[in-house]
Amino acid sequence: MRAIKKVRQLIAHEPLNPTAQIFARLISSLVDEVDFSLKDLYELSSSDFELAMDILQEWRLDRYYMGKAKTFDVAMQALQMNKPKASKPKA
Repeated sequence: MRAIKKVRQLIAHEPLNPTAQIFARLISSLVDEVDFSLKDLYELSSSDFELAMDILQEWRLDRYYMGKAKTFDVAMQALQMNKPKASKPKA
């Protein structure tokens, strides 16, 4: 199971749990691209800390692939713009 799914289940199951709150802030900071206090990660148990590291790794990888997809889309648009227009049949 992917780390992000594990965290989603943890937050949904016990949203007021301190660990769930840390994960919620971590996810929120990643989505909003704002600072997150690393000291909060040190409040997690060892296994939850590893889960947080897995989330960061997955998030970074997903952003890489999202960037690749956007680049591919832009490249395809550029190629479409450069295609010669079909000439109209002469009557």
